[in-house]
Amino acid sequence: MSTKHYAYAPANYPTPHSVVGIDVTVLVSKDATNAHEITLQTGEVGSGPPPHSHPWDESFFVVKGAVRFVVEGETTEAKSGAFFHLPAGTVHGFCVQEPGTTMLEITGADSRSTAMFETISDEIAAGLPKPEDAPALIEILGRYGAKVHM
Repeated sequence: MSTKHYAYAPANYPTPHSVVGIDVTVLVSKDATNAHEITLQTGEVGSGPPPHSHPWDESFFVVKGAVRFVVEGETTEAKSGAFFHLPAGTVHGFCVQEPGTTMLEITGADSRSTAMFETISDEIAAGLPKPEDAPALIEILGRYGAKVHM
């Protein structure tokens, strides 16, 4: 765990990971906090994960743009200022609806999301996934305790 504070200005953000058409910038990882993780996510229209679940809490705050969230089968059109909290195990997914959409993602203490995002970025081509990427994506999510629900 880091014992030193740090701050970022946008010009100094770490390089984002490319995850299913979403640029995921890790602002703080579990390695730095020994607890939560925070990412900044900006996506292409049509990007976002399919319905999935994982064993950590997750919250989203829509900073700019619009996102269609599906949580436990219920669809919500979320615009700037919307906030979602998803307890561990909640089936959820989202799809970016407007260019430049940006969200903050905050995860709980048991999160493995930033490590999962790094692996996806390393092993799957950047941009929107292709149908042939699905088996590899499902396998990677499984490594981190996440499960796709179709």
